[in-house]
Formats: sequence, structure tokens, C-alpha cells
Amino acid sequence: MTSFLRVISDQDKAKALFECCASLREGSPDPRKFEIDPILFRSVPGAPFSYWVRPYVLAMFQRLQPLESEDRVAQHGGSTKDDFRFVRLWIETTDNIAERWIPFAKGGSYSLFYSDVFLTVNWQHDARELEAALLHKYPYLGNSANWVLHRECNYGMPGLTWPSRTLSGLGMRVMPAGCIFSSKGPAVLVGNGDSSRSLSLLAILVSAPFRQLVSLQMASVSYEVGVIQNTPVPMLSAEQEGHLASTVGRAWSLKRTLDTVNELSHAFCLPAALRGRLGDYDPGSIGAELAEIQAEIDHIAFNLYGFSDGDRAAALGVTSLTDEDSSGATEETEETDNSEDDDVIEAIDQTDALLSWSIGVAFGRFDWRLATGEREAPPEPDPFDPLPAKSPGMLPDGAAPFHNHGGILVDDQGHPHDLARLIEEVLARVQAEVPGDVRRWLQRDFFSLHLKQYSKSRRKAPIYWPLSTSSDSYTLWVYYPSLTTQTLYTAVNDFVEPKLKQVARDAAALREKGSGRSRDDEKAFEALQSLELELIELRDTLLRIAPTYRPNHDDGVQITAASLWQLFQHKPWQKVLKDTWTKLEKGDYDWAHLAMAYWPDRVREKCKNDKSLAIAHDLEQLYEPSSLAAAGKRKKKGGVE
Repeated sequence: MTSFLRVISDQDKAKALFECCASLREGSPDPRKFEIDPILFRSVPGAPFSYWVRPYVLAMFQRLQPLESEDRVAQHGGSTKDDFRFVRLWIETTDNIAERWIPFAKGGSYSLFYSDVFLTVNWQHDARELEAALLHKYPYLGNSANWVLHRECNYGMPGLTWPSRTLSGLGMRVMPAGCIFSSKGPAVLVGNGDSSRSLSLLAILVSAPFRQLVSLQMASVSYEVGVIQNTPVPMLSAEQEGHLASTVGRAWSLKRTLDTVNELSHAFCLPAALRGRLGDYDPGSIGAELAEIQAEIDHIAFNLYGFSDGDRAAALGVTSLTDEDSSGATEETEETDNSEDDDVIEAIDQTDALLSWSIGVAFGRFDWRLATGEREAPPEPDPFDPLPAKSPGMLPDGAAPFHNHGGILVDDQGHPHDLARLIEEVLARVQAEVPGDVRRWLQRDFFSLHLKQYSKSRRKAPIYWPLSTSSDSYTLWVYYPSLTTQTLYTAVNDFVEPKLKQVARDAAALREKGSGRSRDDEKAFEALQSLELELIELRDTLLRIAPTYRPNHDDGVQITAASLWQLFQHKPWQKVLKDTWTKLEKGDYDWAHLAMAYWPDRVREKCKNDKSLAIAHDLEQLYEPSSLAAAGKRKKKGGVE
């Protein structure tokens, strides 16, 4: 037996070490003193130096089957090596999600039981374009990119997933059917995707004893597939499996309910200020019930593993469930999270969320009838059902929108498509109080809030675009999902030109007054002259861009908005777009349809050497395989890659 002293939690470590040494010499008890045979460390994969763990717990790695046994597998998914090109937020691609963009489980922030899969990946034709891009980027791969794409994985099967890197702990949750999973969001799959067995296994994987057994094998905060594969799990009877599956199903439902107020989620129904009208929404009660469920799961799992009272206390101390799942808090704050993807949405004020939703209703994105009771919310899906193309809160296909428009609304008091007035009408329709000065909020606060809210996993994807004059005196709000090649012409013909005529008439009337103009008239005259010049500049800019502007939603929001960068007056977003446009001009994003629209000769020439670009632009007939082979030889000879 060897003695070990553990003083990690003591503030004064020198004093603590002295006390431990004294108790060791005297043979007196001390909770910081451990005696264990080091050969027992070999019981755990990797033989970690886990001297503070009781031998009985270490022996579980020999006594119980590992997670990856029988028909259970843990798999390391694929990677794109170029997420900006091949990954989108699902809100960018809803019209084309079934054909090209497949839900992509890519880790993200810590969450137990449930977390929305908010990304999609271009997996069209079994990821042909992605594979071609990898082979072009890494020519030494030969004819297969399998080590990156991991085609041996059971993509599309329902299962469990988790973020592979996070300081908050192992965050196992449901992964719906139809997903591609990634290296940063690996998967656990059970048999052929059996729902009951998967849910009961999830109960074990979120339990305190399992998470302690995982932590014994880790030297960092990276929850790698091999660690999960080797962690032991207990056998379950049919009765235990059924009970745990039912319990976890309830926890999944509760966590999903909390997500029904997040307008970026597949689960979204209504903003928090209105969500109570659908019933079953009390964040405090939900948090308390989640804590009870976690405690019950831990109790059952401790019994299944055979943990003693002392071992239970140690396991609970290691896992220290301080996240929202156990404390009852409703917001997932990840300020210290070190996950690969920063996908946590900051808490949004209820009033801001209500106004944002009202804008969505005005544009035809969301359905106000859920708030009035004219339409019932669809039933909750099963945990492993494929993700829907639209959230329950979105306007169903074929339903009449709140306001008919051509994809453009305007901040212009008195105009039939005035967005501020429409927001107020939406709130009146759902009998919600109009909060303060809506127009002022729209002009000063909304877009910065919207940009922050619609930025996730390092993607920025605002869908309501304020195209403004240089002083923000006149703003057109363009709805990204409705964007077409005619949108800019519509903006000029239906909005800017009529406004110019109105301003010119008003200025002419004041000009005719001559010396009879009052001080207020003089100020108004100057303002109208300035506005007229800005409107002319806005019109001319739109008409300069319009002839070659060919928006394509597969390019994503950032690329599609890049050529309009000078019309966005929000400086941080303008800078992002200007930088993006510069890269487009340089040829960094020649896979984009917009690049083909502006520089077709350059892009077509590149298609000869890059099969992925040829596939992206449906020009495979231009691709010359010999060119790629020669390029690969040159790279290898020069020592590149």
C-alpha cells in the first residue's frame, strides 16, 4: 500500500501538507490522507493516478461492461475543415434544407437532456462537393477523404450527442434522427435507434456516477469518444429501462419547453411575454422539476452501480451539479465555457423579444394566431423525431400573412408598409401593451439586438436588413428569406422614387415661400434638402448594384449581404460585410454563387482545377482531372501541406 496526501482544496497548502504529514507519522485519521495499492490504477483505461478514488469504484471498469459493447457504439463524426463554406444556421436555409442542408450536430454549449440542433451542413449528394473540396485542399489524401468525413459513421440515425469540449461538464442530450454529427459533437448510438433504450441510456450518461467515472479518465476538459466508449455502464432490467426512459423523456420535454420562447429554435412557439397563453410554461416550476428528476436519476444510477454512501458523496462532489439543470435557473450561462463553439444566446429582455417577434409577424415569418387562440400549437414531437422545416411558431405554408408585402417594409410614418406601425398593429391584435416609443426602438436598438441574437456558432445571420441613407434618416427593411434578383429594383421603384417625389414636392412648397419662411420652415427646408440628396444617393447606389446582384440563399446571409455593405449603417456589421466583400473580390469565396455573378470568367477558370468549385456551380464539364493531379504533385514536391 502507498500513502497519498491530497491538499488541492486547501487555501494554505503548506500548512495543510504539514498537518497531513503529522497525521501520517502519528497514524491518526485525516480525510486528506489516502492509502491504496497503485496497481489498482491499471483498472482504469490509461491508468490515471486516481489515488483518492475507492478501490471498489476503480474496479467497476473491470466488473461492468463498457458503454461500447453489444450493440452500443460511440462514434467520432466528420469535419468540414471550412465551416464558413459548408455550414449554415438553419434559419439561413429553411427553403432548401431537405435537398442540400442537413442538420449538423456540432457540439456547442453544455446542456443536459435537450439542445436544439441549430446548424446545417452541405451534404448534398452524399457530400460530394465537401469531399471534392477536401481532396483539393489536401491532395495527399489520394481518392478518399474518409479520415475527415468518417463515412463509416451511422449518420442519420437517432441517438445521443454531446459537446466534446466544455468546462461545464459532460452534456449528454438527445440527437434527433436525420442528423450528421461532427468531431466536436460525437454520437452514441444504440442498436437501430431504439427510442426507449436510447432514453434509458441517456439517463445513465447524465448521472453523477457515470460522470465521475468519465472524469477519472480525463487529463483535460475534452470529452473524447474513446473515454466515453470505455466508461462502464450497468445492466438494466426491462422495468428499469422503461422507468428511466419515461423519466428522461419528461426531462427532455421540460428542457424543450424552456426553448419554446427562443425564436431561433426549432421548438419556438411564442415570445416569453405571450408564451403563458399556451399553458405549461413556468420556468421556476420547470427548473424545480428538472432538479428533482436529476436527483432521482442519480439515486437510481448510484444503486445500479453499487456506490456506497461515501462514494455517492464523493461523486456528487466531483460533478457538483451547479448548472441550470439542477439549480432551477432557466438561463444557461456559459461565461467560463471553453467549448469550441460560442453558441450561447444571451438572455433577451422580454419586451425586446416581444417586439422582435412582432417584426417577424409583420414580415410573415411568425404566426400571431398562436397568441390569439385562433390556431392551436402542434403537438410536441417525440424526442428522436427528425427536426421540422419550420418551428411551431412560424407561419404555416399556405396561411395568409399578417400583412401582404413584397419582402420590403419601411421606416416611414404614414406609409402603407411602415414597419413601426405594423409592430403596433400586431401588438394590438394579440392584445399586448405597446411598450414605449416603438419607432425610436426600431431606429436605435433593434438591429444591434437582432445581430447579436442571430449570431451563433461564429456565424452572423441577421435576416432583417436595414438598408439606410448615410444619416439613417430613411431606412428600408429587407427580409432576407424573400430576397430575389428583383428586390433592389422594387426598393427603388416602390419606395425610394415615390419618397423622392414626395420630398421634392414638400421642398418646392417651402422654397416658394421665399423670405416668408418661418424659423421652423427654414429648419424643415434644410432637412428636406439633405434628405433629398441622401435619397438620390441611396437610389443611385441600389441601381448601381442591382444589375449584377444575384442573391442565392445557399451562400448564406453574410455573403449575400456583402455587396450591400455601404447601405448598412451599423458599423460593426458594416465592417464584417466590407471585409467579406474584399475577400470576395480577391477570390477567397469563389464557391459562392455571388462570386460567379460578379466574376464569371475567374470562377470558371478555377473550376478547371478545383472539382469542388465545378460541383458548386454545376459546371463539372469544365473540370480537368489532370490539373488537380499536377497541382498535387507540385504541392508535395514543394513541401506544402
